[in-house]
Amino acid sequence: MALHERISIDPAVRFGKPCVRGTRLTVGDVLGCLASGMTEAELLQDFPQLTHDDVLACLAYAADRERLLISLTTAA
Repeated sequence: MALHERISIDPAVRFGKPCVRGTRLTVGDVLGCLASGMTEAELLQDFPQLTHDDVLACLAYAADRERLLISLTTAA
């Protein structure tokens, strides 16, 4: 499964925020944990439904979104 396929957006789940597929964990939840100093190992221990590839997918999603926002602001 490609990394981008691990993230889903469903208006019925967490108000349509991007989530790790099959969970209610948002990309923001995962990134927030990492940003607060939690290691990936701690994150995976606290949320056993996550995998290393899910964490990578969250990082990739955030990076893609950042590139898109920069592209949109420079194009305007």
